[in-house]
Amino acid sequence: MISTGNVTLKFGERVLFKDVNIKFIPGNCYGLIGANGSGKSTFLKILSGEIDYHTGEVSITPGERLAVLKQDHFEFDEFTVLQTVIMGHKKLYDIMTEKDALYLKEDFSEEDGLKAAMLENEFGEMNGWEAESEAATLLSGLGIPDEFNEKKMKELEGGEKVRVLLAQALFGNPDILLLDEPTNHLDLESINWLEEFLLKFQNTVIVVSHDRHFLNKVCTHIADIDYGKVSLYVGNYDFWYMASQLSARQRKDEKKRREDKISELKEFIQRFSSNASKARQATSRKKLVEKLTIDDMPVTSRKFPYVNFKPDRECGKNILKITGLSKTIDGVQVLKDFDLEVRGHDKIAFVGPDHLAKTTLFEIINGNLEPDSGSFEWGITIKTSYFPKDNSSFFDSDLNLVDWLRQFTNPDEETDLRGFLGRMLFSGDETQKKVRVLSGGEKVRCMLSRMMLSGANVLIFDEPTNHLDLESISVLNTGLIDFTETMLFTSHDHQFVDTIANRIIEFCPEGKYIDKMMKFDDYLVSEDVKALRDSFYHSHNRLSI
Repeated sequence: MISTGNVTLKFGERVLFKDVNIKFIPGNCYGLIGANGSGKSTFLKILSGEIDYHTGEVSITPGERLAVLKQDHFEFDEFTVLQTVIMGHKKLYDIMTEKDALYLKEDFSEEDGLKAAMLENEFGEMNGWEAESEAATLLSGLGIPDEFNEKKMKELEGGEKVRVLLAQALFGNPDILLLDEPTNHLDLESINWLEEFLLKFQNTVIVVSHDRHFLNKVCTHIADIDYGKVSLYVGNYDFWYMASQLSARQRKDEKKRREDKISELKEFIQRFSSNASKARQATSRKKLVEKLTIDDMPVTSRKFPYVNFKPDRECGKNILKITGLSKTIDGVQVLKDFDLEVRGHDKIAFVGPDHLAKTTLFEIINGNLEPDSGSFEWGITIKTSYFPKDNSSFFDSDLNLVDWLRQFTNPDEETDLRGFLGRMLFSGDETQKKVRVLSGGEKVRCMLSRMMLSGANVLIFDEPTNHLDLESISVLNTGLIDFTETMLFTSHDHQFVDTIANRIIEFCPEGKYIDKMMKFDDYLVSEDVKALRDSFYHSHNRLSI
């Protein structure tokens, strides 16, 4: 068990949280949520001992081992993948390396033999002989094939490193597991595997995630950082959302009830204070007013942007036709004879482990990349707006937010850009910030603003939920459900895909693809789809979405 007693953390005059008293019990999975900047990652670092706090204490049951998902992707560059995973259990790894070093000594003495025997015994008690097998199983479940096990970490791509570090945190059955955004860079198959792993995990888990489906699937409790405190709710994310909405309504109703009562009493006092027969009652009510206080409603750190896409016109009959599209990048064929006809009101989610294929397709149909062969044609009534995965080129500028957004408006229309930016959570002096210094989440909100002002009737999104908090993801999700025209998009957010898409296209190996008109959850359980995927992936180690 891990618990906090009166923990307080401040940055200057700003109090992140104050007098936090909370217990995290074995057998439960706690989702730690809160707005961007509320202190989720900071709270995890307090629990792990990485940073200090001003007052209070953190207590861990003696003898229990705590594991953390590492955020430094270069820390283990000189170690092999298998070594990196086993290092998640430091004591076991230290025994293993000390034992191996003894056996490599040229002048192996009797004392060394006794020491080695002691280490072997301790190694066996810690299930050390199964360590490499367990590590390989974790890596396989997270999509890292066996041939990577002896590679050095520096040879891996960023997303592959994240998976190895996640396997490191899960290794050796830790008593307390702290996970900060564990689903980042995972494909949907790996996320499903992690969900099943955590559902079977018997110890304590505390996880920060922006993936609502993931939180709903694995969490038994939600720890919400808001109003300068951490509040614990029983249930998953959806239960928390309903409970928090009810609590907010109750606070609002209670404040309104008190305001009405005070108004009623003041009116009586004003009417009868000069009336001798009523003067005593008026005085009594005046004392009652003095006792009735109206507490200021606490200010939430949660802020919801305004997201609403309005097309200038309907799409018409002809939207997009792609014929025989092929593209090779760095010697690898990314697209091969790809055909697609987009129909009216299609909301197509592109899925599959080949992220480059999806991005390449989007770049080609937006005119940013030339295909090797094949063609595509947009309908004459179509106006597109594109959200690229890499938006850095849009912000290589010293313009402030207002002038940056003005580039994407119709000069013939009077648009209140400051008001628009305010609804996207840029208020006051923030609108004068240089776009070059914006955070990842702020840049995403700017890109969404640009798209909303476009009046486009076809929206194209490449991973739009990256860098957004849960509130912004939820609002964007609703805005795209309400969008009446056509969408092409890719996302690793399960709930986002399932609630928006009505058509699924999966890129499979060797240029094959599956195209089905159905919701995503239906796609995942379809026997027809399963048969196709089995045939397409038969030569690969695992199926990934």
